[in-house]
Amino acid sequence: MSTPVFPFSAIVGQEDMKLALQMAAVDATISGVLVFGDRGTGKTTAMRALAALLPAMDVVEGCRYACNPADRSQFCPECTERATKGDLPSISTHAPVVDLPLGATEDRVVGALDIEKALVSGVKAFEPGLLAAAHRGFLYIDEVNLLEDHIVDVLLDVAVSGVNVVERDGLSIKHGARFILVGSGNPEEGELRPQLLDRFGLSIEVSTPTDIDERMQIVRMRDDFERDPAAFAKRYSLKDQRERERIETARARLSSIAVDDTSLRRMTELCMALGTDGLRGELTLLRACRACAALDGADAVDDAHIARVAAMALSHRLRRDPLDDTGSRARVQRALDAVGLAA
Repeated sequence: MSTPVFPFSAIVGQEDMKLALQMAAVDATISGVLVFGDRGTGKTTAMRALAALLPAMDVVEGCRYACNPADRSQFCPECTERATKGDLPSISTHAPVVDLPLGATEDRVVGALDIEKALVSGVKAFEPGLLAAAHRGFLYIDEVNLLEDHIVDVLLDVAVSGVNVVERDGLSIKHGARFILVGSGNPEEGELRPQLLDRFGLSIEVSTPTDIDERMQIVRMRDDFERDPAAFAKRYSLKDQRERERIETARARLSSIAVDDTSLRRMTELCMALGTDGLRGELTLLRACRACAALDGADAVDDAHIARVAAMALSHRLRRDPLDDTGSRARVQRALDAVGLAA
């Protein structure tokens, strides 16, 4: 029996980070979350806690790529072949959480020739990589700003298409690789390549708590969890179940959330005031607002939702201003004030 993870509902503080992860789980098209800040502030804990919280998903039994039995158009080659021979049985499983270590080779990430089968059986077979393992789940990269450039290039290609294509060693494989990308790091250790930074839908800055009572509460709860993980998780099982139901309900309601022209104009005015490049800022802000409204149980996006998520969706998309040494979140707040959306 696996050791329980720290319950999501037991995480103290870091409200922005928790909300960003929940919104990405409600709407995968938000395209992931980047969390920058101090070490030991719960970045990894929150991501693993959310993954454990998510509803189970159906996969084709025995599929190495976690294909969705309800979407045959996205089947891998193996499931496509099996489908011609009859119905495919399915099973329920938890969303995968896959760590991408900094030292991982490209073969380990995208997959490669199965050397053992080639040597033993003389058969060319494909060994799936980390991208296949993360399909329909989470791909987590700690210290993402230190990731090697050639791995970044691979991630950029897959992030655009949602498909991993491998053509090497006489193999030609294509399989789905859609996942929620979660990156974390310390900005003091280096900057993220602009191309990869732009692929994260939301960006969060976290810091070490400065309130003594809050710090004491965090330390006490973490110590209680490590002493008896099962008992601690049981204490929060009901609250976690409520969070799980909240995410499920938000997913079901997402498509019905209204975004009227007034709200969309507000978002566009905000992006123009900030001088964001392209339209990805508006699109991400729109999707994040809709997910936030769904989590709140609202029927439509309003000004409060825009003000709540604007910094998450836009702060990492701002051009540098050598005449403005304030942080990007402060610039977003000033823009919100200028367009009448003060939080």
